[in-house]
Amino acid sequence: MGVTAETGAPGTPIGRRVVLGMLGLGGAGVLLGSRIQDGISSLLAPITAADPSGITSLIPAAGRFRIYSAAGYLPRKAAGDYQLHVKGLVDKPATLSFADLQAMAPTPLTKDFQCVTGWRVRGVKWIGVRLGDVLDAAGVQPKAKAITFTSFDGLYSESLTMTQARRPDVIVAYSMEGNAIPSRHGGPVRLYVAPMYGYKSCKWLDTIEVVDNVDPGYWEVRGYDTDAWIGRSNGRDDQPV
Repeated sequence: MGVTAETGAPGTPIGRRVVLGMLGLGGAGVLLGSRIQDGISSLLAPITAADPSGITSLIPAAGRFRIYSAAGYLPRKAAGDYQLHVKGLVDKPATLSFADLQAMAPTPLTKDFQCVTGWRVRGVKWIGVRLGDVLDAAGVQPKAKAITFTSFDGLYSESLTMTQARRPDVIVAYSMEGNAIPSRHGGPVRLYVAPMYGYKSCKWLDTIEVVDNVDPGYWEVRGYDTDAWIGRSNGRDDQPV
């Protein structure tokens, strides 16, 4: 999932009634179009923050997406300052810069982005590095069975099995729709897991840790499926490569 406010830092806490109103605006935003969504987002930005009611933040976002938050604010990091840490059960732990990722063999994907809440953005153009290539460069050890991903928002985490992580449609993405990935969409670098619901595609990717067992992520410990194949809840199944 993602984030809301454009402030870059937590603001004034907001109550349950305001959040429910924002949820309604989020639904309307999909119908109203990107220009109106952007305007509503700007109006609500000063009041979106960590939500004491327990409802994850949601407001209309730029373009065709809705933007969600676990942390309650929008993390920001310049591409020039970005570092991706690869560690755990690997022979060669590494710290990769944005330029390092761009220097690796690129993988373009044009795939839908499907949220578990029901909305979908069709034909999103992504460019990144296959997660499998990042793992190969680090040298995965035989006892490794899974991957844990953490975000530089300091809160969000996700996981994949090793088999899932090595699919060709799972990438460490640095470009979206022909441009750098903006902060509101998890830039400068995020995970994109094409065959699974959006909450598996960890935004603001900070760490890839190779581990010996799946560690359920932020939403899984709150009841979401660990294996989040698209179609489990809406009749569409993207499991085959």
